[in-house]
Amino acid sequence: MVFPRSLLGGTKVRGFVNIQSFFHPTTKRSITTLEISKLKDPSLFCQNAFVNGEWVKSKTKKEFSVLDPATNQEIGKVPEMNAEDIKIAIKAAKEAFKDWAALTAKNRHDFLKTLNSFILDNKNDLATILTQENGKPINEALEEIKYGAGFIEWFSEETRRTYGDVIPSPMKSNRILVQKQPVGVVGIITPWNFPNAMITRKIGAALAAGCTVVIKPAAATPFSALAIAKLASKAGFPKGVINVVTAEQNLKEVGLELTTNPDVKKISFTGSTPVGKMLMQQSSSTLKKISLELGGNAPFIVFDDAEVEAAVEGTIKSKFRSSGQTCVCANRIYVQSSIYAEFATHLSEKVSKFKIGNGFDQQTTHGPLIDEKAIKKVTRHVEDAVAKGAEILVGGVQRNGNFFEPTVLTGMTSEMDITREETFGPVAALYKFESEDEVIKLANDSNVGLAGYLYSRDVGRCWKVAEALELGIVGVNTGAISYVEAPFGGVKESGIGREGSKYGIDEYLNIKYINFGGL
Repeated sequence: MVFPRSLLGGTKVRGFVNIQSFFHPTTKRSITTLEISKLKDPSLFCQNAFVNGEWVKSKTKKEFSVLDPATNQEIGKVPEMNAEDIKIAIKAAKEAFKDWAALTAKNRHDFLKTLNSFILDNKNDLATILTQENGKPINEALEEIKYGAGFIEWFSEETRRTYGDVIPSPMKSNRILVQKQPVGVVGIITPWNFPNAMITRKIGAALAAGCTVVIKPAAATPFSALAIAKLASKAGFPKGVINVVTAEQNLKEVGLELTTNPDVKKISFTGSTPVGKMLMQQSSSTLKKISLELGGNAPFIVFDDAEVEAAVEGTIKSKFRSSGQTCVCANRIYVQSSIYAEFATHLSEKVSKFKIGNGFDQQTTHGPLIDEKAIKKVTRHVEDAVAKGAEILVGGVQRNGNFFEPTVLTGMTSEMDITREETFGPVAALYKFESEDEVIKLANDSNVGLAGYLYSRDVGRCWKVAEALELGIVGVNTGAISYVEAPFGGVKESGIGREGSKYGIDEYLNIKYINFGGL
């Protein structure tokens, strides 16, 4: 299929983009081969839940299948757990908490450092498991494993820095002391788009603080979580400190148990805003601490004084990582009118060279979307935009199964669905703007505020716009914003709390004030 590469507003760009070049033929490889069969350490591929140091099935013996999104081939099965199974895991975590919290910071540091080294030693196997269940290219999966290990290393060090305070007392005979203590059992619910790093970012902080955890990974990607549990077991973590439970059909039941069980003292969730709101409402019954990293609708602003090539590269890093399936992906790309055509042309030329295919094929640059539901949403967004006047410069078509061509759209307007909804797919939607004040207003016209980006060589403009954007994270002249050392989280309906950085561990600690009198 061939599309003319043109821009709305009468500007035409010579040439065509051959959409067939997107699809790498090796994606049609035999579906009888699973790469996990080649693991160096086959024990890392676990098909049971992990509770109280044991590999267990559901009490009902029910299971559900996990599929490779690139082939729709079954990878394996894991237990379909229910509320009764979750209660057992919570009880195990509660019983383990007393001794784990009583360890010295140095003790917990040593456990985490060992786990970090085990993750890095097994990074190739972990990346293989990740690509098999998530679909992202193997090199990208390997980077996630190393990124995820960084959180374990970081928080192994932060556990020794949970300092308290001595506050000057108004009374001569009293002393005011402040301590930080672990909250207790933490329920952790993670998404499928970063099945390794979203877990390590949470458990690194929780375990360092002295908490124990019950992890519920996404039903689409449970094997990465179970592999982490296997390594933690090998690293000598005490029974009950780390528990991993699995469910697909019983998600509401499992979530309700985690959020309402009084023995769970905190919930940490990454996922959609509607689900986050529901979990927060449920958690209110026991007034749990809660951390929510929810949906985004990231604005990406390119001013006319920006270096266009650099802005294009930044757009690609932000928009097309994991085939657009990240919460900080550029969703609304605002380009100043005087460079709009130039930017669109350069971006389309880069995107036209992408190769979609199976993540294990070395020529693949972008893998599949996670499932049919994701394909339907991306398709709806593109069709809605085109119906309302947008033009496809490149891509715009679903390929076999869960593959969707990386897409660039121009002529976007505020009436289109993409403006209000997070696409979570490989669609770069370009909006034209005229002035600085206009684009700040457009960027902030959203009920969410996780991440955003801007490109300009005017330092004053960079400061002004960055501070004016109603976001938790702003990338200035960069499309990469996620670092272990930096606080990650949003404002508005993008969530509560921060992960990573020196601030991340505080989410798992209570502050205790001691007034020591009679001195």
